[in-house]
Amino acid sequence: MVVLSYQVVQFPKTNLHRCLPLKPQNHNPGGSYVRCGIAEPSGQPAPMGQKTKYNDGVFEKVFMSLFARKMENFSGKSPPPDGKKEKGLFDYDYESFVDVSRRVMQGRNRIQQQKVVREVLLSMLPPGAPEQFRKLFPPTKWAAEFNAALTVPFFHWLVGPSEVVEVEINGVKQRSGVHIKKCRYLENSGCVGMCVNMCKIPTQDFFTNEFGLPLTMIPNFEDMSCEMVYGQPPPPFEEDPVAKQPCFADVCSVANPNSSICPKLQV
Repeated sequence: MVVLSYQVVQFPKTNLHRCLPLKPQNHNPGGSYVRCGIAEPSGQPAPMGQKTKYNDGVFEKVFMSLFARKMENFSGKSPPPDGKKEKGLFDYDYESFVDVSRRVMQGRNRIQQQKVVREVLLSMLPPGAPEQFRKLFPPTKWAAEFNAALTVPFFHWLVGPSEVVEVEINGVKQRSGVHIKKCRYLENSGCVGMCVNMCKIPTQDFFTNEFGLPLTMIPNFEDMSCEMVYGQPPPPFEEDPVAKQPCFADVCSVANPNSSICPKLQV
């Protein structure tokens, strides 16, 4: 999503090299999704209520491991016993990545969870990266569209297949929206709180406040899709519809079906 420098790197062949365009979707006849690592026979995410099967390669597992290992520092997990090695760079899969996220969430309120994600994101960048990003990508239409285009291929490992779509910001139409058909993070965690506190809010804040490029994320908890709108400032949390979202009572392991609002959304 962020380009700070260019360097030639040789990666083994993975699913990323076999990304194929799919047929145009009903909501946007002019666009097409990118199939990256989907193992479903249809090449599309599984229906609501079922987890999509993915075929992750080296590229995907590297990113999962990098993020998971950074988050392990905040998970409260004890170091491995003597004689046992810590997980290596290719030992994490998506389930273990989500499990680390869940352990980070436990025992922390909404604000604390978001701070952890911010620290993890900052730790992934070289010193001075936010300042450099602001110089390279001032909050213009071009910068918003460029980052939307980069989101599709580089973040498929995290959110699943997506496509760039046209949005309207302050009366101007631009291709700075990203439609995620069924968010992989949400369907694997099954947790409203994890979606909001460990993805939506910290990602919005990071781009808007650290990078100076406004971003709004709009998850749809009915079908687990999501809209990312680069160039659109996010609303205050209290005015965001997600602040009133109840739990996924049937699929979330930490859900409270007796509460009208997901407890993890409360400070």
